[in-house]
Amino acid sequence: MIRLAKYLKPYLAMILLAIVLLFVQANADLALPDYLSRIVNNGIQRNGVENAVPTAIRASRMDRLGLFLTADEQARVLKAYTRVDATSPDYAQTLLTVPGAAKEPIYTLNAVGADEIAWLNPVLAKALLAISGLEQAMADPAKAAQMGAAGGFDLSKLPAGTDLFALLGRLPAAQRGQISAAMQVQFAALGDKAVEQAAVAVVKNEYVALGMDTGRVQTNYILRTGLLMLLITLLSVACAVAVGYLSARTAAGVARDLRRLVFRKVESFSSTELDRFSTASLITRSTNDITQIQMLVIMMMRMMFYAPIMGVGGTLRAINKDSSMWWIIAVAVAMLISLVVVVFSLALPKFTIMQKLIDRLNLVMRENLSGMMVIRAFNMQSFEQGRFDQANVDLTKTNLFVNRVMAAMFPTMMLIMNGTSLLIIWIGSHQVAQARMQVGDMMAFMQYAMQIVFSFLMMSFMFIIIPRASVSGGRIAEVLETETAIRDPQTPARFPEPFRGVVEFRDVSFRYPGADENVLCGINFTAQPGQTTAIIGSTGSGKSTIVNLIPRFFDVTEGQILIDGVDIRDVTQHDLREKIGYIPQRSVLFSGTIESNLRYANADASQEVIDQAAEIAQVSEFIDSNTAGLGLEISQGGANVSGGQKQRLSIARALVKRAPIYIFDDSFSALDFKTDAALRHALKANAAASALLIVTQRVSTILNAEQIVVLDEGEVVGIGAHAELMETCETYREIALSQLSLEELS
Repeated sequence: MIRLAKYLKPYLAMILLAIVLLFVQANADLALPDYLSRIVNNGIQRNGVENAVPTAIRASRMDRLGLFLTADEQARVLKAYTRVDATSPDYAQTLLTVPGAAKEPIYTLNAVGADEIAWLNPVLAKALLAISGLEQAMADPAKAAQMGAAGGFDLSKLPAGTDLFALLGRLPAAQRGQISAAMQVQFAALGDKAVEQAAVAVVKNEYVALGMDTGRVQTNYILRTGLLMLLITLLSVACAVAVGYLSARTAAGVARDLRRLVFRKVESFSSTELDRFSTASLITRSTNDITQIQMLVIMMMRMMFYAPIMGVGGTLRAINKDSSMWWIIAVAVAMLISLVVVVFSLALPKFTIMQKLIDRLNLVMRENLSGMMVIRAFNMQSFEQGRFDQANVDLTKTNLFVNRVMAAMFPTMMLIMNGTSLLIIWIGSHQVAQARMQVGDMMAFMQYAMQIVFSFLMMSFMFIIIPRASVSGGRIAEVLETETAIRDPQTPARFPEPFRGVVEFRDVSFRYPGADENVLCGINFTAQPGQTTAIIGSTGSGKSTIVNLIPRFFDVTEGQILIDGVDIRDVTQHDLREKIGYIPQRSVLFSGTIESNLRYANADASQEVIDQAAEIAQVSEFIDSNTAGLGLEISQGGANVSGGQKQRLSIARALVKRAPIYIFDDSFSALDFKTDAALRHALKANAAASALLIVTQRVSTILNAEQIVVLDEGEVVGIGAHAELMETCETYREIALSQLSLEELS
């Protein structure tokens, strides 16, 4: 897969934008549990009172707070508040929300920052609890005696109606400090969170004393926090949609580029490379394998970057909520990692096998479809069904194994997730009972734990997709990185003008890649323009190999092929093939119309050229006999025309090109003798300036050829006209007499 990373470069901007959006989405998702915690802790349990810093407090209450504050603390607290009485300019506005301001002056909280609130919160929480504790002590003699003993005097023995706080104000600082120190010991035993939570109840009582609508305070807090959660959720959804769009665009673009590159690469393959990769394998690589890469890119952009952010961020936020339960997350993560490693080790080898089995299935299917008539003719349907079933069963077994592993993996992950939730509730409930944790914090911790586990679940999806996509990526890279055996020269030569079309074989030898022996040895002959050069020989003598060397489907092993004195390896393949009209041994038509097939050789050909080519190829009668004419639809592979019609249409297509060199590779084999003779006569008359190279098995086809090259086991055993070869070449005479009588040959 790394070998294909360079093809992501055009989409780097979209990938980076997607990562930024994923970071925003992850932070938005991670913020939601914290807001839920606030709703539960502050909105429900604290009636909307967020902390121990009251937004409004009676002046008498503020004076009492000063008894338990240092001079510096008292100055900073008073600086954070504004005194409001009947003479204040905003007195009337304050009365609307704080009716108690009509009875006595109050202090209202200024617009201070979060840092100042964080400082005020513990200071005021302890002072408020101290005041509340003293008030309760005055109502409870036992508690008064306990507090008095701690402070050095018994509060329960004070005369009735004594102003305790006025008395405290007159006490020596040392004695007042003893009372504060005793309270600080109790506060330390409770812990900061418990102190803050207890102080919130005091703040709520203060709001009640001021006549404030505490229900409205609670409702406003829940609605405000809920609205923030909704906005954050919408932001997360927007980011998710944008990332989905970007990932889909990137994946589709990468798949499109890879398909285009693979197709272009395969188009540049010589026969050597095409023999290395089977057709079925190339089709699988262009479709199934690229689809795997497309899926991987989507999943990478949507999960691979998102999951780590969620995992790390969730861990940090969960520990921040309660560091004592970190081990629960550690256990869950360790179990998930172990599960993923086991699944990865089991599934990875199977993915490599799976792609090869898909190749095999495609191969069997392709052979069955292309050879259906032969299969039926030999009554081999049962054998082919068995062959297909075997390939299908092998693929199915591998798929089932992988699916069973996946089927066991996901329930196990759900078990881990549910077990983690249960453990958090079990441990967290004890923490809540001991006032070490709030209910909202426990709920948030559980959600963070689920987000962490879910991030590993997403990464497990990646571990499932990556191995298969890695195999597919390697197969695609193998095609793209294959060096073609036939390449254009860096500084190509040009054919001389005017171009004549003299084809010369000079000491040409050739062996197929990987073969031990040459199939052609020391071939020497020249094909002149205006003449017919025929190549004949027994089966396997190398006839088709010779003509396949001219368009450079293969390159010669030794020697040279010259056209107009220029080595064909010194010109570009385009320039070379532009001069050649090629009719292959196996006629190939493309889906479309007759006209589109004929124009395949020259899209700009005039109607006159097309009609003339059809006339020469003896296919005009067939075209005219159809009501659609040249518009007759040709089915895939030319299945709706006969072999002879297909061969004549292939010849007509080459003639539309009006090339100076024509190569007929046994292209008259499907024609009857009458059509063969008529076609050769028309060809001789209308392509008189071109060099004609004809590979044939029929002696009757080449009786009038100016030059006949006779091959036997890859060597030239005779060159000359028909009459001359009948006298001088035993091989040619044997071939001729095996087909025609002496009278016909004379």
